[in-house]
Amino acid sequence: MLAVLDWYRAAGVDTAVGEEPVDRFAQRPPQRVTPPPAAAPAAERPVEAPMLGGDPSEARSLAASAQSLDQLQAILGAYDGCGLKLRATQLVFADGNPEAEIMLIGEAPGAEEDRQGKPFVGKSGQLLDRMLGAIGLDRTNVYIANTVPWRPPGNRTPTPEEMALCLPFLHRQVELVAPKLVMTLGGPAMQTIFSTTTGIIKMRGKWSSVAIGHHTVDAIPTLHPAYLLRNPAAKQQAWRDMLSLKLKAEELGLN
Repeated sequence: MLAVLDWYRAAGVDTAVGEEPVDRFAQRPPQRVTPPPAAAPAAERPVEAPMLGGDPSEARSLAASAQSLDQLQAILGAYDGCGLKLRATQLVFADGNPEAEIMLIGEAPGAEEDRQGKPFVGKSGQLLDRMLGAIGLDRTNVYIANTVPWRPPGNRTPTPEEMALCLPFLHRQVELVAPKLVMTLGGPAMQTIFSTTTGIIKMRGKWSSVAIGHHTVDAIPTLHPAYLLRNPAAKQQAWRDMLSLKLKAEELGLN
């Protein structure tokens, strides 16, 4: 039973919705309701159901109003427009040094990140720390965030609608940090930041100038540490990317 519960939790099933099971096959399908004519009295007209999901324009307005990272974190903490928040344990905003000149961007929090409220603290985060240490960096001289700040149920990929609601906050986060260099971790983060549908294998290791919100920065994609844990042979490629990051930082005189 404990193994089953762990499996459900990993899949994002963490809330009971009823005391008794419901036989969905025995239920009658919902019937389409025909609205009354427009001339019917207001009291007889059906009440419109509220729209599900948030408004991207509201997200952009809220994000733009933040004048500091602390304000942005507080705004995100109070924001209820994205459904990911309803299933997550807590907001996973960022980790590292907010004044760092190097920023790392992943895709989304996992289970351990959801519990601790920090990005990259599970097994993949431990590998990331070792990768940074190999080129003389640690979390005191980089800033780490994700494209979405809440864990998607079951660690699934965020939907385009969820990304549209979260992206303005990431853009503002990058604008406020104003890094000199950005490294994306994994395919989804790369596709989001570089605005491309190209696969990570073709893109990794190549520097490009990208606009993130109103901030333009040199960025390089690399493989996600979780992918490296599953495919150790790919660590050689990621190592070349880390050396490229180190060389670029030295060329710019970054600490």
